[in-house]
Amino acid sequence: MTVKYPEPRTAIFPGSFDPFTLGHLDILKRGLQVFDRVVVAVGVNAAKKGGTPVEERLAQIRGAIAGLSGAEAVSYEGLTVDAAAACGATSILRGVRSVADFEYERNLADLNRAISGIDTVILCADPGLAAISSSALRELKAYGRDISAYLP
Repeated sequence: MTVKYPEPRTAIFPGSFDPFTLGHLDILKRGLQVFDRVVVAVGVNAAKKGGTPVEERLAQIRGAIAGLSGAEAVSYEGLTVDAAAACGATSILRGVRSVADFEYERNLADLNRAISGIDTVILCADPGLAAISSSALRELKAYGRDISAYLP
């Protein structure tokens, strides 16, 4: 069976409240090999998790993706599936670093498909680029540590 996707094929890559790492950029580049357009969507409620303010995160992401054809960054509030519908995404793009991440994302993918009908594409970042999580970087940043080696 062949699945027909609307053109252009668009995925949403939901961001967390943490720094956009080299691992995220690797997932985004891999996503652009599958999709015509990938929208990095940044949640606006960063204060709830002690994360980076949305304006700072968007500026960092936009700098990192400058020159990548088909990539863009936006902010959103609410459910990822609603943000996906708003940008015309047919899939949610997620990245994993471990088996535990994969199991979590697979369960979330099943839930998203059940409630919204949207598919999830799970990709693995290069292990050397995905070695540290963005939440660990958030914590290091909070303690004043230099995290620039992990950022694009």
